[in-house]
Amino acid sequence: MKYTTYKSLYQLTAFSQLFPINAYIFEEQASLTVIDVGLNVFVKHIEKLARKLDKPIKFIILTHPHLDHIAGLDLLKKQFPEAKIVFSKRDTRLLNGDFSLDSTEFQGKIRGGFKEIETRPDIMVDEHDEIGSLKVMTTPGHTPGHICLIYDNVLFAGDLVEERDGMPIPYPVKWNWDTSILFQSIEKLKFYPFKWVCMAHGNPVERDELFG
Repeated sequence: MKYTTYKSLYQLTAFSQLFPINAYIFEEQASLTVIDVGLNVFVKHIEKLARKLDKPIKFIILTHPHLDHIAGLDLLKKQFPEAKIVFSKRDTRLLNGDFSLDSTEFQGKIRGGFKEIETRPDIMVDEHDEIGSLKVMTTPGHTPGHICLIYDNVLFAGDLVEERDGMPIPYPVKWNWDTSILFQSIEKLKFYPFKWVCMAHGNPVERDELFG
């Protein structure tokens, strides 16, 4: 497991040479927020960091329910039962095994790997909701209810984009529900101030690299 620290933000990375998967721990003044749990292998490292920082995990936020983001959730929740689980309202349906689409939505297949888990959300969020110091943005495309999070000068982009060779690129078409909507979500970000993009796969990149 690779640890990277950016002031009050901690990035944990597994499989960095093959297909890097990131989980983030954001340090608030009195508590911690986990953004995308990752796989079971992440849990002991998250627990270790929480003990080192001597702060409780208050929130566990999932950008969407693909297995590489939530597979460790049940185990982490057992270790930190007081933590509040946060999902988008729309993608909570996927978590519950409901892959139906609304009549107003693109009628394409919802792609990607899913894993049945026991843990259910305590908080379901939508556009402009706030979880601690983090602001929620709805950014559909990869999944119908994918969300991003903004704090100060950092965007947590989930699977809206991934990093390759130091550049952020839109998430590959074959894994997206609707790539055209994903591009619209990326365009939407132009109206929000941030300097850094932290994503689920790859290293952080500067904002200017995202918009050219």
